Order: sequence, then C-alpha cells, then structure tokens
Amino acid sequence: MARQATREAYGKALVALGAENSDIVALDADLSRSTKTANFAKHYPERFFNMGIAEANMMGTAAGLAAAGKIPFASTFAVFATGRAFEQIRNSIAYPKLNVKIAATHSGVTVGEDGGSHQAIEDVAIMRALPNMTVLVPADGEETRQAIYAAAHHKGPVYIRMGRLDVPLLFDENYTFEIGKANVLREGSDVVIFANGVMVAAALEAAEELAGEGINAAVVNAASIKPLDEETILRLAKATGAVVTAEEHTIIGGLGSAVAEVLAENAPTPMVRVGIKDSFGESGRPYELLEKYGLTSKDIREAVAQVLKKK
Repeated sequence: MARQATREAYGKALVALGAENSDIVALDADLSRSTKTANFAKHYPERFFNMGIAEANMMGTAAGLAAAGKIPFASTFAVFATGRAFEQIRNSIAYPKLNVKIAATHSGVTVGEDGGSHQAIEDVAIMRALPNMTVLVPADGEETRQAIYAAAHHKGPVYIRMGRLDVPLLFDENYTFEIGKANVLREGSDVVIFANGVMVAAALEAAEELAGEGINAAVVNAASIKPLDEETILRLAKATGAVVTAEEHTIIGGLGSAVAEVLAENAPTPMVRVGIKDSFGESGRPYELLEKYGLTSKDIREAVAQVLKKK
C-alpha cells in the first residue's frame, strides 16, 4: 500500500490553497523544512513569515494577520504549538475567535527518535478544552488535504494535528471529509471501533483480523474530535453494545474521553480505550514505540476481547 506522511500532504495542500486564495498566508517557527511550509515559502515568499524560534510571537502575529482579514496557517511541532504558545492561542486566538489555523506536525510517539520531550501526547486534550477551537486529526494524505481545505473555509480557529511518519494512504478523491462528521469505514454488529490519525489503519487491520474470528467490528474514522459527531457515536454504540477507541494520544482528554463523555450522558455503553496510558514517550523507532505503548492492531483486538466480556 502506498504511504505518505500527513505533513507532506499538508505542504502540498497549502501550496494549492495559496494559488486559489491570495489571503492565505503561512507562518513557521524556524521548522519549515520539517513542517513542509517551505513549499509555500518557495511559491509565495511574500506571504510566508519565518518567525524564528518564537512560537508565542508567531501565534500573536497570526492573530494580527487574521484580524486584518488574512487566513493564516501557523505551523510548528505539535508540542511547541500547544505548549509554548498556549496562552497566546487561548487569549489572542480562541478568546476573540480569530480565523487562525494552527497546523501542527510531529505529533504523538511516531515522532520517534526525538524522544519524549518532542512527542506531543496531550495536545488534543489541550486544544479540545479551549472554547471556539475546532480540532481535527486526519488519518492519511487525502483526508489531510481535505481537512486543510475545510479548515481554510471554516470561520474561526482550527487545530489540525499531523504526523512525521509515512502512513498508509487509505482514501482517494471519492472520500469526503467534513468538519463535525465521522466516517463509517466498515459496518459491524458486535463492536464499534472509533479511531483517528495513525490508528485508523490499525483499526481497519484489527477489524479484518477479527472477522476471521467471527467478530463483526464496525470501524469509524473520527477525524473531527471537536465538533464530535455525537449522532454517529450514539447510533453505533446502541447498535453494537460495545465500544473501543484508538488514538496515538494519552487516553486522558482525547478521543477516548470525548466518546466516553457522550456515552456517559446519553447511552452508557461498555467501553475500552486504546491509547497512551498516562505516560510520556521516549526515544525509539516509530513502530517499536507504537508496539511498546500499546498502539497496534493487536492491542485493538485485545481491547475488543475485553469489551465483549462486558456486554
């Protein structure tokens, strides 16, 4: 299967957007070759701003550009975007509901050898907690392209979480991404697996393997974490009576928490969360880290076995 890093797809989508809309501008914190905004800088140097290693200043400048009518995409590694610049995102972007798109790359443990200090495993929780903030976690290149376009046309702040690792290309141009909507990739009657980002491919693999065991698992790509598609979550939770969530993020405050909140208030359902269990990452090869932190199709299958016992 062909593979592409979501950051690569972002770089290409941003260039295409720039050709269509002269109000699109890009800002980066001295990481443009890694975040792939260097592509935009090459094509539109007058609309690209390298802010240096000054993430808070970058977000403040992005807010100013948005207030002036531009559509800024501000990029850096996820750990720096959500950590170093949190106050500026909160007070200068989310609070006034300015039209800034925070396109963060190098999220999760698949950053690999850079280690725990650079592996954002809590960024979704941080951004999800902010009023007015839309949070998107695309699964592959095509969904990233569509998510970038959707973010550009959405009025208000958006956080888009992308990765460093080449991941399987799951979708083509016939796929449709929409903010606030989940995509049911596979119907099932025994259990439903909600996943996003790199874990969507793992969830599909797990479902295929479970089918060989006689277990009919639905798979849902929940790329839009905020707003969340509560209708789809409740429909499939009620239909299957068992829920598993899978994310390359701490199980605290991310997709698992979001789904659990919906179910707890509307339709309590047996549930198991696959994700990072309240720990930091460490240096290592991406696939070895996914295995160590329980983020593989095998771990999803084991979670399904656990939740089926609770039915």
